[in-house]
Amino acid sequence: MKKIYRNFFYKILILIAVLTVSSCKKFVELGAPPTQVLFEDSFKTDAAAQSVVMGLYSFSSQANNGLITSLTFYSGVSSDELQYNASVVLTQEFANNSISNNNGTANAIWGTTYQLVKNANNAISGLSASTTLTPSVKNQLLGEAKFMRAFAYFHLVNLYGDIPLPLKDDYSAFENATLPRTSTTEVYPQIIKDLTEAQNLLPTAYAGTFRGRVNKYAATALLARVYLYQKDYANAEAQATQVIGSAVYTLPAPEAAFVNTSNEIIWQIGNISGLSVPGAAYVTLPAVIPNYTLADVTYQSFESTTDLRRTNWTVTKTIGGKTYYGINKYKIGTGTGNEYNVALRFAEQYLIRAEARAQQNNLSGAKTDIDMVRSRAGLGGVSATLDQGQMLTAIEQERKVEFFGEWGHRWFDLKRNGRANAVIGALKPTWKPTSVLFPIPQAQILINTNLTQNPGYQN
Repeated sequence: MKKIYRNFFYKILILIAVLTVSSCKKFVELGAPPTQVLFEDSFKTDAAAQSVVMGLYSFSSQANNGLITSLTFYSGVSSDELQYNASVVLTQEFANNSISNNNGTANAIWGTTYQLVKNANNAISGLSASTTLTPSVKNQLLGEAKFMRAFAYFHLVNLYGDIPLPLKDDYSAFENATLPRTSTTEVYPQIIKDLTEAQNLLPTAYAGTFRGRVNKYAATALLARVYLYQKDYANAEAQATQVIGSAVYTLPAPEAAFVNTSNEIIWQIGNISGLSVPGAAYVTLPAVIPNYTLADVTYQSFESTTDLRRTNWTVTKTIGGKTYYGINKYKIGTGTGNEYNVALRFAEQYLIRAEARAQQNNLSGAKTDIDMVRSRAGLGGVSATLDQGQMLTAIEQERKVEFFGEWGHRWFDLKRNGRANAVIGALKPTWKPTSVLFPIPQAQILINTNLTQNPGYQN
């Protein structure tokens, strides 16, 4: 029965992968799928194994309550970053920081992300056990699977705090389903382990076109972020330096940063139409109010009206006498285009290194890095007389105006710096200190009695 169950999973995953990769091939070449795959042979041939791993990418790009949607929109409205203009009650709960523990959207975020973990675990197990794959192919695919598991766990731990940490495949399905929560202090070392192993397994060159599959530098970029969040500043600086020193990436003009051929992109998630998930939500006809716009407080925080991010990445719309600040990083909202879902980009590496250097009191080095990002925005450098606290404040501000509307950066920054209560609490009367974490879905707690609820969501 175990074999039947596991083979059924692979059969479905391969079918999804083949259909997705085939339909996406016009835009992102992720590698040729096999013409026919028997599910019991999922990891016997290079082509079959490729299809399984491609399924991880297709899953992570789901538009409905997938990682892109949940982190960009729901995290955005939970902070001081995005303004929600529609009337869906489930989303309004995120905007009010009053999420019910049976909120269907919150439940879907949990389920979607853990499904990615499950699929990655199965892929890692199958790839590790295979003895028939071409070694270079096996290494690449195993590195991609480990990256995807780390990517999922990084976001889970930042959304929920302590979380279950299943690392086994479907042979241990019952055991996985009854795991208690694991402390963040244990989850982060596993994330670092996966990313370090991915670094060693992945090549520096991209497979296919448009940087739609992760390479060594994508693993390094995410690892730099993880070390920063863990306050391991020396390692954060070292990892960011590897990416910066690679000479692979540059900082193009803001208006070109999110085009799928941009040299700023470290990793982007492909799609069928060339239309990004954020673009579809942010970009509307002139008389149509987007569901999500930039919060007034964020728009007003640009230090200069000539900041090229303000002029190129935002658009002012007045509808019914009310002004809205649309987000225009992605330029295309409907139809087809040349934009994917940018997950990792080069500017972040400069700001990671700037913060890591400032925390180590290397203020001149921090200034050099923050000024690189400011220069691309058409701004002068920060003052050379800033002390450590002032430099860190300047870097936080730079991150705010650089990453708005992307993957929950602002939400995570406020939480990791211990500033969520002061910043969000001053803006939202419904804010509570316990709002820094999303609720564990009550449905999951009923199924797995070893799970406990986050404070503030017991009722």
